[in-house]
Amino acid sequence: MKQLIGTGVALVTPFQQDGTVDYIALEKLVNYSIEGGVEYLVILGTTAEAATLTNDEKKQVIETIKKANANRVPMILGIGGNNTAEVIKEYQETDLSDYMAILTVSPYYNKPNQEGIYQHYKAIAESTDANIVLYNVPGRTGSNIAPETTIRLANEFKNIIAIKEASPNFLQSTDIIRMNTREDFHIISGDDEFALPMTLAGGSGVISVIGQGIPVIFTDMIRKALNKEADAAYSAHYKVVEITRAIFEEGNPCGIKAVLNNKGVCQPFTRLPLVPASENLTTKINQLLSNI
Repeated sequence: MKQLIGTGVALVTPFQQDGTVDYIALEKLVNYSIEGGVEYLVILGTTAEAATLTNDEKKQVIETIKKANANRVPMILGIGGNNTAEVIKEYQETDLSDYMAILTVSPYYNKPNQEGIYQHYKAIAESTDANIVLYNVPGRTGSNIAPETTIRLANEFKNIIAIKEASPNFLQSTDIIRMNTREDFHIISGDDEFALPMTLAGGSGVISVIGQGIPVIFTDMIRKALNKEADAAYSAHYKVVEITRAIFEEGNPCGIKAVLNNKGVCQPFTRLPLVPASENLTTKINQLLSNI
């Protein structure tokens, strides 16, 4: 799974002002990201506003991205939820042959304990031959996958190949790196601001939001980190850290859509209950981009 090393991007879903999906802009985003140097694409993650897409829209989004990608880079598909049986059913009913892995978030809202989280992923792993990337994002799920649980799952299930780690506790990420006993298990940053130090500490890179907005500089930064060129990587990091923080000030993905609008890739519209970036944030983002 060397394809998981580097920068993956969690693609947004562009919308028209009337709320319909802008499939032409989605094609443009795929091309913009790949031409900017990203190593792989993540489809229907949180950043894609997947929770507000209909099943038919999801299918069309997938087909649009696949066609635009044209097998240029690997793809990961997001399939997750807080009903274990329904997640397994979706795995079994989905053609997964085009994807190097499935990204599946830890159950949200239910707030299971560590044994519940383990049993959830165990049931999924035993139900499929697909490669699985765990996704830990406590700020959205209300629970945390402890490092011990991550390593337990990695050691027991060979098709669990990575974790996208977005805990706000950076030491948790380094604990997983330190405890990891599998050379083929990847620890991937799920937080853009932690992407550089986590990669330098031994991680495999990042599944990024800002990376699709400024792909050239961001992917180069991660490659330098993987090559242990710390000074050069941090030079790039300091150039982009303010825009990285700014895009999350009013929630995701309104900030990155403002960036992509600035770049002429797509319009800034979101779907309720999310709203586009405010005028003040948009002005700030445009100024930061002009300074990079």
